[in-house]
Amino acid sequence: MGIALNFRKDESLDALARAGNVAQFISFFPTSGGDFSQSYSRVFGYAPNHHFTDAQEALAALLDASVDGSINLRSYAPDSPRSKEFIYGISDVQEALAGLKRLISSGLFVIANETIDINDGGVSGVIQGGIMEFAPDDTPRCVEKPGVASLPVPWALDLLTKVYGFRPELKMQSQGRLEFSIHPRPRGWKNSHTLCWELEPENTAAATASMNWPNRFSRHIGDKAFGLLMAELVGANVPATTVFGRRVAPFTFGKPTGSHEVWTRTCPHEPEPGRYTTLKGWTDPFKLMSVEDSNHSAIASIICQAAVPAAYSGAAIVTIDGTLLVEGRSGEGDGLMLGIDHPEELPSEVAKQIDAVYGTLSRSLGAVRFEWVYDGQTVWVVQLHRGATQTSQTVLVPGEAAHWLTFEAAEGLEALRTFLNDMPTDAGVKIEGEIGLTSHLADLVRKAKRPAMLAASA
Repeated sequence: MGIALNFRKDESLDALARAGNVAQFISFFPTSGGDFSQSYSRVFGYAPNHHFTDAQEALAALLDASVDGSINLRSYAPDSPRSKEFIYGISDVQEALAGLKRLISSGLFVIANETIDINDGGVSGVIQGGIMEFAPDDTPRCVEKPGVASLPVPWALDLLTKVYGFRPELKMQSQGRLEFSIHPRPRGWKNSHTLCWELEPENTAAATASMNWPNRFSRHIGDKAFGLLMAELVGANVPATTVFGRRVAPFTFGKPTGSHEVWTRTCPHEPEPGRYTTLKGWTDPFKLMSVEDSNHSAIASIICQAAVPAAYSGAAIVTIDGTLLVEGRSGEGDGLMLGIDHPEELPSEVAKQIDAVYGTLSRSLGAVRFEWVYDGQTVWVVQLHRGATQTSQTVLVPGEAAHWLTFEAAEGLEALRTFLNDMPTDAGVKIEGEIGLTSHLADLVRKAKRPAMLAASA
């Protein structure tokens, strides 16, 4: 923790605390005769570097100010960049004092700091080169692992503000490389929601945002919720949406549609085409999560989305040759997505507006797939996913197979799910019957990554 210059660790923390919020801490250093003294401190309710009467009073004050009633002891040698022994999660003053004395007796410097729960529903990450990368349930070192959310800083700040209801306090975002964490409950010596952990002012290496999902944060709030947030960030019309999550407090975004009706949609960690409930009207979101995901392992949230008075509805994907394929029909599009209804020819004005929406999305995100509703004037995005497909007009998933099995589209989505799961590994699938190339049936085949074609093309 700290400003990464040639400072002692507690000196770096003191310097960082002058610019931002840091985890509450008190530092100690050994003196002659096996004794020790306090150096720096930041404890909520006390002046910067308040000097306590003795170590017991200091540790008691730190424990009392800690949100979770727990502190850590971190030891180090001032001439070594590597930390030594680390004692985590101490909740008793006498235990903390004994640990401090033992570490000091070994000639080590010690920083006592409040324990910060990384599993509190917040995120940790890094800002560098105009890019923010972050993930839940981890330290800022999450950026060294796959699956972080990676966005331009302004987008990331706007997205996190919508999810958590406060704007992260990251005033140092233009200076070098900053490690940070964001918490639903206020923490740190300034008792705010954002903690700064380390600042490297001279680290100006360039960075590029990947803007990919699913990622660890999209799984945290639910894939549909994340996709809709991204759609709104880049300027698309998104219906007013309230997200009821397992890991974060309810939050809202989007714009009124002019309708007083709502859709209730399950929001799994990752896309599961047509697997979980979508219904028009309100239902108990927590009961729905309990019924459909009793193990709490698949559904991240439930979204309540303002209905759009539907003149036309449908979906759009990018095919293997880079062409935008738009399918839809008059009225609501749930039957089309489930493969019950078939696509109709769309009026040219509707197709033109959908092309314009795709242009808005793709300029920022590249190739995307999305579900849309047209209300007679405006196209609304009701789901968004990133990436093109390998689909053409005759082939859903290209590839060779030792033999081909036929599936009747009329049997429906769940029958197809079972069919794909039970298929031999060397088999491909022929879909018999008319289906939309943007439907959940087609999505399910693409997600299975099995060679698949329309039977009429065989």
